[in-house]
Amino acid sequence: MKFSNRVINLNESPIRKLAPSSNKAISDGKKIYFLNIGQPDIQTPKSFFEAVKRQKIETLKYEPSQGNRKLIESIVSRFKEDDIIFDYKDIIVTNGASEALLFAISAITDPQDEILIPEPFYVNTVSILKQFSINVVPILTVEENNYHLPEIETIEKLINTRTKAILITNPNNPTGTVYSEEELKMIVKLALKYNLYIISDEVYRPMSFDNKKATSLATISRKANDNLILIDSVSKKYSACGARIGAIISKNERLMSHIIKLAQARLSVSTLDQVGATELYKLDSKYYIKISKEYQSRRDVVIRELEKIDGITYSYPEGAFYILVTLPIENAEYFAKWMLESYEYNGETVFVAPAKDFYLKSNKGINQIRIAYVYNKNKLKRALLILKKGLETYLKNF
Repeated sequence: MKFSNRVINLNESPIRKLAPSSNKAISDGKKIYFLNIGQPDIQTPKSFFEAVKRQKIETLKYEPSQGNRKLIESIVSRFKEDDIIFDYKDIIVTNGASEALLFAISAITDPQDEILIPEPFYVNTVSILKQFSINVVPILTVEENNYHLPEIETIEKLINTRTKAILITNPNNPTGTVYSEEELKMIVKLALKYNLYIISDEVYRPMSFDNKKATSLATISRKANDNLILIDSVSKKYSACGARIGAIISKNERLMSHIIKLAQARLSVSTLDQVGATELYKLDSKYYIKISKEYQSRRDVVIRELEKIDGITYSYPEGAFYILVTLPIENAEYFAKWMLESYEYNGETVFVAPAKDFYLKSNKGINQIRIAYVYNKNKLKRALLILKKGLETYLKNF
């Protein structure tokens, strides 16, 4: 039987591809610290569950394809508190940020079109682009510059008649970079000059550190209203990954009239998850300040522990909860697998994400790992001690 080139050409997720190795490690009795995946350990706000429990529903019916009205109004209010003004008609609720991105790509591209994206990038984003036969054009960023964007002339050279959009995640996954207002203005300038869409994934926006603000592209220029597609989600900022509630947001009325057709084709999003998410968006600014401080303190612990490991280099995260680390080895994927299958420190080991698939070319990122600091500080200290001991043992034997 023949399979489609669409699936054959997809890479496995570097975040999940070593799951069989971790499953075996668990069955062998090892305790694993999962630093490979962005699954926060922070408690989901109780208001989510309380809202669901209050429902007295005898039959679960379809919600409107656009989304639950109360949820959309709650999202509008949440953005308004940040001085970002959207209307009800500007928002469509989606099955997580992934479906929002899928809708955006479906609506604005045809096969062989091109989308620019800073590299390294979140691998699942590129997997979606590949499913639509979109050519990914990387905007190379480097550790030495903390993965900030290059000069405008460098990016402009990548644009041609097939270019349809620039896609950014701010704060960035996997680098933790928070793009400056000047960088965002540069993106807007290029989008307006070449009539490009900007897809701005802002699911980590409340998580920025050291008094550095992650600015929403929606605040940069009203001239770019028709160009901008914003993606949001409850997964990370509310520690509600399992709810699978996201949103695609744009003031481009013609674009949204097409995207609603895609939403209608998949009918609707989970009723009860929308009920719970409505209450999450009602949380005030104190909640965001609290989680930002918590992740900043975790970042600081990670940096202090990494400073104790010889031979590595790393970026300095400014937001989100990820850090890329360059190891003094040839193949980080082999090392990550070895840590799971062949190493333990007092019965414990760590699961890290090899970073080569966060790059387009297979020769890049081959000696890097991504660490997600999703554990409390004591667990992070323990996990990074195990990583240090494991790397020392690995270097002695290979």
